[in-house]
Amino acid sequence: MEKDWVLTIDYLESIDSTQTYLKNLLQKREVIAPYAVVAKMQTQGQGSRDNSWIGLEGNLFLSFAFPLSALPKDLKLASASIYFAYILKMTLEEQNSKVWLKWPNDFYLEDLKVGGMITNVVNDSLVCGVGLNLQSAKDGFAKLDVVISQADLLEKYFLNLEKGFLWKQIFSKYKLEFYKSQDFSTHNKKNKISLGDASLLEDGSISINNERIYSFR
Repeated sequence: MEKDWVLTIDYLESIDSTQTYLKNLLQKREVIAPYAVVAKMQTQGQGSRDNSWIGLEGNLFLSFAFPLSALPKDLKLASASIYFAYILKMTLEEQNSKVWLKWPNDFYLEDLKVGGMITNVVNDSLVCGVGLNLQSAKDGFAKLDVVISQADLLEKYFLNLEKGFLWKQIFSKYKLEFYKSQDFSTHNKKNKISLGDASLLEDGSISINNERIYSFR
């Protein structure tokens, strides 16, 4: 990320979806990236493949946008979810969390999902939406294994983004942990496929059965 940006953060009590709200603001050109929206409560959050992410109060509901021109020059847009998610994973790791990133955009503790990230392009901006179980989780999911407030996490995360990591710096760390994803599956064109035989490529995509699959979602 280029270092000369100034981020505006909009704090909301409750919203249907921070992602939908921010995308609408950008589409109407009512705000200019970099811009972030944080809510205490979210009722209709967006997940991967049009799934919902309905979080509980006290968890992290965040969407933020950066100009495409501010992204690292070596970052392929299709792998933006890995880039931004892994920096958040690094931020949590600095607080002694054991969270890891399942390809391409899900946060896990051992074999339970803690949260996820999705990315979209709106006009000339990349929009990232994050849901993370900071304090509580529904059955079948996990909550974060360290105690950190929403405010502290946001401050530390955006400070890490401001450091301007290149894609190759992030990828060199991520690829060392990719083997953890190979015990799981992913979806391609609505088909569930095992990651067991997947090969991770330098741009963040994977190769399965001679097919290249990109992470952009």
